[in-house]
Amino acid sequence: MLDKLGIDFPQLLAFIINFFILFGLLTLVLYKPITKMLDQRAGKIKEGLDQAERIKQEVAHAEETVKAQIEAGRKEGQAIVAQASQTSDRIKEEARAEARKETEALIAKARAEIAMEREESFNQLRREFADLAVLAAEKVIEQSLDKKAHQQLIDKVLKEGLASKKSELN
Repeated sequence: MLDKLGIDFPQLLAFIINFFILFGLLTLVLYKPITKMLDQRAGKIKEGLDQAERIKQEVAHAEETVKAQIEAGRKEGQAIVAQASQTSDRIKEEARAEARKETEALIAKARAEIAMEREESFNQLRREFADLAVLAAEKVIEQSLDKKAHQQLIDKVLKEGLASKKSELN
């Protein structure tokens, strides 16, 4: 029946045997090495992708670490600036306080000197007044008092004069 279709059975059988032999040889020689090579290549690609993912994660972690360090540095810088500002404010205040103390000391010293000079001027004026009074008294009575008696007389008159002035002021 195959003869009627133009197919020669022994030749068909030879083609089929040749096909399976060729298929077997190609499978052994080409297919297995090619699939092995493709599997190795797929493994290398997978390793490369895994390594790229690890590197990507490490880079992200490194960026976070750098950002954290930058933030810590910024905060530390702000703390240093704040501390320097507080220190400068404290030093300024100390300088102001020292200047106030020195000014008050100078004012107190000046007041003391003024009071002392005033007292000295007052004493000198009293002595001059006493000398003038003695001269006037000498001329009036034409007699000279000794210095000790004269000083006692002047002190008595001045005390009485000062007492009356103080009572008038009160």
